[in-house]
Amino acid sequence: MQGWVAPLDEVPDPVFSDRMLGDGVAIDPTDSAMHAPCDGVVASAAAHAVTIRTSEGAEILIHVGLETVALGGRGLVPHVREGEAVRAGDLLISFDLDFIATHAKSLISPVILINGDAFEITRTNLNREAARGDFLMEIRRRNGALTAESLSQKRVQREASVGFAHGLHARPAALIANAAKGFRASLSISFGGRAANAKSVTALMSLGVRQGDRVIVSAEGEDADAAAERVSDLLRTAAGEPATPRPAAHVEPVLIPATSPNEIRGICASPGVAVGPIHHLRTAEMEVDEAGKGISAETEALTRAVVAVRSRLAGSAEKGSRAQRDILHAHIALIEDTELRRTALVQIEAGKSAGYAWRAALRETISALEQLDDHLMRERAKDILDLERQVLAALSPDATAAQDVPAGSLLIAENVLPSQLVALGAKLVGICTASGGPMSHVAIIATGMGIPALVGAGEAVLASVEGSMAILNADAGVLLLNPEEHARADARARIESHRKLRQASLARAHEDCRTADGVRIAVFANLQSGAAEATAAIEQGAEGCGLLRTEFLFVDRAAPPPEDEQAAEYESILRALDGWPLTIRTLDIGGDKPVSFLPMPREDNPALGLRGVRVSLAWPDILRTQLAAIVRAGRSGPCRILLPMITSLSEIRAVRAQLKDIHGGESVHLGAMIETPAAAMIASEIAQETDFLSIGSNDLTQYTLAMDRTNPHVSAQADALHPAVLRLIAATAAGAGEKPVCVCGGLAADLLGAPILIGLGVRELSVPPSTIPILKSVIRAISTQQAQALARESSRQPSAEAVRELARQALSGVLP
Repeated sequence: MQGWVAPLDEVPDPVFSDRMLGDGVAIDPTDSAMHAPCDGVVASAAAHAVTIRTSEGAEILIHVGLETVALGGRGLVPHVREGEAVRAGDLLISFDLDFIATHAKSLISPVILINGDAFEITRTNLNREAARGDFLMEIRRRNGALTAESLSQKRVQREASVGFAHGLHARPAALIANAAKGFRASLSISFGGRAANAKSVTALMSLGVRQGDRVIVSAEGEDADAAAERVSDLLRTAAGEPATPRPAAHVEPVLIPATSPNEIRGICASPGVAVGPIHHLRTAEMEVDEAGKGISAETEALTRAVVAVRSRLAGSAEKGSRAQRDILHAHIALIEDTELRRTALVQIEAGKSAGYAWRAALRETISALEQLDDHLMRERAKDILDLERQVLAALSPDATAAQDVPAGSLLIAENVLPSQLVALGAKLVGICTASGGPMSHVAIIATGMGIPALVGAGEAVLASVEGSMAILNADAGVLLLNPEEHARADARARIESHRKLRQASLARAHEDCRTADGVRIAVFANLQSGAAEATAAIEQGAEGCGLLRTEFLFVDRAAPPPEDEQAAEYESILRALDGWPLTIRTLDIGGDKPVSFLPMPREDNPALGLRGVRVSLAWPDILRTQLAAIVRAGRSGPCRILLPMITSLSEIRAVRAQLKDIHGGESVHLGAMIETPAAAMIASEIAQETDFLSIGSNDLTQYTLAMDRTNPHVSAQADALHPAVLRLIAATAAGAGEKPVCVCGGLAADLLGAPILIGLGVRELSVPPSTIPILKSVIRAISTQQAQALARESSRQPSAEAVRELARQALSGVLP
């Protein structure tokens, strides 16, 4: 355009002056025509604006005036269409200068480089009168001025097989996007004939990539090699993924048929029992106006709403459990997605309201996820819907993020969004939803909040009567509508008995734990994070830490933590334990628990491959650093080292040799985990090489029974009270002789299982902190003679079910 060329900062609209769409310049026109500034193809065309894409890929938006979209084409005459090739100087739009001046916000016309991630403006011709055809600005690729030949060498592709157990859902997509943003190169991931911007969380999620799928990582730019390699490694090694392998295809859990018309069956998403009046949470579609009130006003409104929601998410993440923090941090990554924001701003630029634009931007991704043949990814569409509702609520002063729910309600809904549960949790006694799955984010949050929950109960639950009473027994997978008074009374008595036992248990939680006949049983805490969790465990009565899972220090990072960092973390936990012992398990990764900085191979059966101590011995530098950090920390308090997945004496001796080289003559207590039948059968030999043994009952169970406890086909049968598992535990305790034996798996926290373990000879139990007070109470109520008799009978039973029934009868006067 002919006119005065001004800096973008002088444009009276934050969309342009704040460079939300990109960098550029502005022209205050003195003529009534817009011409192509370069050769290219019309990428988009409207009456008031045109975007040109050059052969090199740069995209330049030329916009006539401000808020001219509201003119509906009046005073504007377009001369090109989308897809049309143009040459520099071709007429794009002619306009009535006087009409625009009197009917639009301003005549000043931005010229914007949209894809500033791949290109940059190197110089401009500002603060002068320019004629059509004069130099305006120079653009080049961010990797410098390249010839066609050298440019081709900067385009890199890598193939990767995706290792994330659940594919590219919200959390791994956020991990990939955050890593990609650290490179100047443009990055994309291609799968199934479609490509997605690797720097966009929502774009990655919409690909529908599953574990094992092969994708192409493409990078273009100066650091293309490093960028492609980094993203490919992350995809293959699945850093930060929760340790939950996904089956090749989703298998719907089989529901047990209801035995009465008032009984509705569902899937347990969070254990427990609840009694209360039904309250239906009906989430209606929030209405938004389509037409906006001006680009500037709508952009500012959307920005304020997004900032408010992000702030609220960050605040909630600080207060919740670790699982809740992980989920909300993934939501923060979603709301910060540049692709979403850009899509919304384009809608606003087209005259839409902030609410309409935000919904349109998110619904495209939601629709893509809901059409995928992947149950888990369809579940993750609800996360994006949740963000849609939160931002729409923040945009409307009259909207509320959640309904007014009476305290003590048993919540019934088609589905519950994570933000709704976080907001309403304190008022709820239980949750039952018609849809949803046990792996949803709501299920994870409900478990962390201690709220019993059933999911997938079907449409029948939505027909329940508002205000009517119901009993939710999530443990049994049952919602009982309109129960008889005696049934309600029994359920309340069970809840009250559990509450009283817990209250009484808390009062004695800090006392030594001894059986009824005075045998000392040490009750430790399993920890998986830092000093704050250790402090909370001591408050619950923990007598130290029987298992510190050190993986929290290694995930979500490009390199292993240095010795100083590890030592400082271990020392802070020791201080929090206030003199109680700390048992530090060395890095336990591999299989379903990889980290990004190790190039571990893909394995057909990872549970039987590089796991536990095998990984540490394969990368001895990482092991040596960790051992040195633990030795340093041990100088400030009682500290033990625990080696995972031991199956041979040579593994222990290899670690001993490293330790001797590190600490010289210092005394370091070294223990081995018994997690396989092989280790249990040679427990006496392992005990001679170590100072203590620790039984991981979860892995021991699945290796003994050949049942993956996370596989929906067999998980219900993977019960640690199986007689075969109990006999292996007995063999371990006998083989250990005088050496201490601890059980740190789920069986230790099972109130039916813990007395049996004591009867088998175990004298140390390590459990989640919240379990400690009640577990101590149960142990105090039994004698070792009772426990031994129960253990003998249990080992003779034909099945885990029979063991559980036997234990229930034997402990009927002890358990809540």
